[in-house]
Amino acid sequence: MNRSLPYLAETASQTAGPYVHIGLIPHQAGFDIFDTEFSNVLTTPETKGEPIRIEGRVFDGTGTALKDALLEIWQANTAGRYNHPADRQREKPVDATFRGWGRSGSDFETGLYSFETIKPGSVVGREGHRPMAPHINVWIAARGINIGLHTRMYFSDEEQANSVDPVLGLIEQKSRRDTLIAKREERDGAVVYVFDIHLQGEHETVFFDV
Repeated sequence: MNRSLPYLAETASQTAGPYVHIGLIPHQAGFDIFDTEFSNVLTTPETKGEPIRIEGRVFDGTGTALKDALLEIWQANTAGRYNHPADRQREKPVDATFRGWGRSGSDFETGLYSFETIKPGSVVGREGHRPMAPHINVWIAARGINIGLHTRMYFSDEEQANSVDPVLGLIEQKSRRDTLIAKREERDGAVVYVFDIHLQGEHETVFFDV
């Protein structure tokens, strides 16, 4: 070690600010700067599976809906395989028409975020044999958050699969498990799952250290 080098203090941390939207979801911020943008639509007309819409709000500790939150999701396709070379489930088909990853910001007026996707199939856990209930991985960045928060969204109409999911099983309190369950609704023939996220407070969503 070169002891002649000066000691460098840690740089001050900073939460997500307005430039997050300009750089990551510029269309929502009113800018047209990229030829291709990663949007909240993960599907194409040829994508296999049940089309669904996910929507909700991100609430702070006072119960106020954030209007500057950024969310990303990634998920398996309807067969239960991720469109990524690291997925070892070779017996399951890849759907080239399904991106499997999307980005959305909460609306500046209503605080509502949304994704257009398909309901994922079951995947196996890291140990390679225990199936997981269908779920969607969620990452959230917003004011007041120094490091993005990771959570999962499960489906209210998958009660049997949810009851044996190894991750949900780690959460002892039912009220805490329920913070990860999106409620299914049907609107004019379309399937909508409502998933509100609470950063703090009595109904705080379960977040994962990944």
